[in-house]
Amino acid sequence: MLVCPECAHEWSPAATSAAAGPRVYKDANGNVLEDGDTVTVIKDLKLRGGSGVVKQGAKVKNIRLVDEDHDIDCKIDGLGAMKLKSEYVKKQPR
Repeated sequence: MLVCPECAHEWSPAATSAAAGPRVYKDANGNVLEDGDTVTVIKDLKLRGGSGVVKQGAKVKNIRLVDEDHDIDCKIDGLGAMKLKSEYVKKQPR
């Protein structure tokens, strides 16, 4: 098992390499995410290495999807560049 040093998420390397084809990213409600979408954080998220918190309801614009454990790269106003997991966000309608 592999463990993320930032959030302690555990996963099997065999499970991630077994997936075939392009990866589909989904939010907490099962909506498909795409690059450039706007999402809202659905839960307060504590930041590692500091006393900051990403508050529930924070709007994140222009996300970028990456093929890593934390699959959203974004910039949050007041906090800077950050990586989020898609399971803690919900997609905003366009």
